[in-house]
Amino acid sequence: MKFGIILETKEAEKAWNALRFATTSRKNGHEVKVFLMGEAVECENLTHEKFDVAGQLKAFMAAGGTILACGTCLKSRQMNGTEACPLSTMIDCIKMVEWADKVITF
Repeated sequence: MKFGIILETKEAEKAWNALRFATTSRKNGHEVKVFLMGEAVECENLTHEKFDVAGQLKAFMAAGGTILACGTCLKSRQMNGTEACPLSTMIDCIKMVEWADKVITF
């Protein structure tokens, strides 16, 4: 199955769970793309003593998952795209939704 995940929060536990779901889905043979929107574009550098969001993001990428990050949201925070959070557009988000069998939002 193809899962498109839209993550809109940098709240550590929610972002961590979203990325755990994405990683586990990948490891179980599903195709998964995650679109980071709003404050979620900050997840690459999110540290928390209990919820390792940045570590889950890396695990998802290592499992072959695809990350997209809203370019407008990055720019509004004076951030640039990175390998982990490549600069993407709303068109990319639409294409992900069209591609996915299921879309999940966190």
